[in-house]
Amino acid sequence: MKSADPNHAIEIADRVWWVGHYLPGDAFQCHVYLIEHGDQSILFDPGSMLTYEHTLKKIAEVTDLNNIRWFVCHHQDPDITSAMPRFDELVTRKDAAVISHWRGQTLIKHYGFKMPFWLVEEHDWKLDLGGRMLRFLFTPYAHFPGAFVTFDEQTGALFSSDIFGGFTDGFSLVADSIDYFEQLRPFHEHYIPSRDVLLHSLTRIEKLDLKMICPQHGSIIPEDLIHPIIDRLKTLDCGLYLLAKEDTDIHRLSRLNQMLTDITKTMTGYRDFQDVARALLDVARRFVPAHLIEFFSRSQSHDDLVLHLGPESRYKGTLVAPPLLVATTLGKDAKSWGKRHKWNFTLVGPDDAGRRHSALLIPLFSPDKGTIEALVLIHLSKRIAINSEVVEMVQQMNIPLQVAVERESIYRTLDLERQQFYERSIRDALTGLFTRFYMQDMVERLFAIHDRDKGSGISVALLDIDHFKSVNDTYGHNQGDIVLKMVSEVLVKTSRQGDLPVRLGGEEFAVFVAGRSSQEIGAFAERLREAVEALEFDEPMRGRKVTASLGVAERRQKESLIEFLGRADAALYKAKQSGRNQVCCQLVPPIKK
Repeated sequence: MKSADPNHAIEIADRVWWVGHYLPGDAFQCHVYLIEHGDQSILFDPGSMLTYEHTLKKIAEVTDLNNIRWFVCHHQDPDITSAMPRFDELVTRKDAAVISHWRGQTLIKHYGFKMPFWLVEEHDWKLDLGGRMLRFLFTPYAHFPGAFVTFDEQTGALFSSDIFGGFTDGFSLVADSIDYFEQLRPFHEHYIPSRDVLLHSLTRIEKLDLKMICPQHGSIIPEDLIHPIIDRLKTLDCGLYLLAKEDTDIHRLSRLNQMLTDITKTMTGYRDFQDVARALLDVARRFVPAHLIEFFSRSQSHDDLVLHLGPESRYKGTLVAPPLLVATTLGKDAKSWGKRHKWNFTLVGPDDAGRRHSALLIPLFSPDKGTIEALVLIHLSKRIAINSEVVEMVQQMNIPLQVAVERESIYRTLDLERQQFYERSIRDALTGLFTRFYMQDMVERLFAIHDRDKGSGISVALLDIDHFKSVNDTYGHNQGDIVLKMVSEVLVKTSRQGDLPVRLGGEEFAVFVAGRSSQEIGAFAERLREAVEALEFDEPMRGRKVTASLGVAERRQKESLIEFLGRADAALYKAKQSGRNQVCCQLVPPIKK
């Protein structure tokens, strides 16, 4: 059947024939079908004056024209009814009739033929041809109020009128793969007024024992493709012309419609913003040569920073200093933007701040403030000309982008605030070192490891600034704070990444280290002492030296924190009693200066 000659009638099922005609270059092919059943034969959607003579010849190859008693007009459009006056002239039998719905009859009757109407709703929606039963299903508004389809119980063939129709490039009588759905998509999106209308019809149709679907337009759908195509049709958003303004290009509108569908799925189906960003980038790529998308949003807690959502952080959100373009855009009001820009976005050129190519800048306005609170940059691999399709794309993406960025900004701001709160709870506000509270939690974990593995030794160096009270008394507490900060910086710089520098309180500090021998922890403490002694201060402490005393201990397995620190504190006391500015160790000889 796939290789059959369209210049002749083609049998597509038992005594079911295609008797239409291929019009070269016309993607809107109209099919005519014939059930040959003796003198009760039936012709579906007789066709137009463009195909009438060809259809008449093909009917003659199958049966005598006067054997056709029934002429089904599924709807009133001229592509299937304008040939009826000619058939009315040629058919001489008195019992011939036009099968239609009353809503179709009101229009078809204006062709002025004499053949009477046989209305499906007046005959219990079925017709017995004499041993062959046809059933009619009401499919209202697909595509007109009185639309219906016809099901042949003998062959399982559905003559579906506009439902399952498609646009074809050339003659393609039978669909050969699920790819045919892409030819159905734009047809249904623009022809059917809404998804509810389509679902109503599909739900009724899929209950039939279908073997093939014979649409008026497009290609015949074989049994193996019927249910996969029905499932996909159920996902379509119809009423395509609702998107149209003055442009009614079906395929362009179909791409926009698909974009809206995909954006909706993205917004409802993804929680991870990285997935949202990737999906939105894929949508943009259908219209522009996009290769990267990033987002900037004003920070609620840092006036000098912005929240950046980009691929570098896997769209997790980081606070950064805003690039110049971002800094000069955020905060502008809608009125001033509208005066300077033609569209609700702008095309910016490459610069020295990381953009090697042009980008689409899409501002996101706060509905309450009317100011730009966030923006999107869609980076392009090459410069483009702005056309109506790009404008429509951005317009349709604008609200979903606003919702996505606003939602993610709230989440990320809360995350950052939680992180900041946590950092404040575990770090000393003055020095930035860990607090005693955090130390207890972390050290207990190290102790648990050490108790299981003797080789995972833990040592501590306690440090106390010598004569710190005299610094406060002589120079004031502000200068004392400067000394504490500088000593803390020494601890951080001298420690390894895995070490735990802590401010225990006042001028007393500790550094917990894991995996060092007693000799190594002693040498480490000595480096700390030397670094503190080498500190140089500005006025009023210029020339004043600050020293520190240190006590070092190694933990014994199963030893408690109180006992462990107690031994280190005893070593520290010994260092102070021995003249200060020195290191004393438990379990190892003191390091001499």
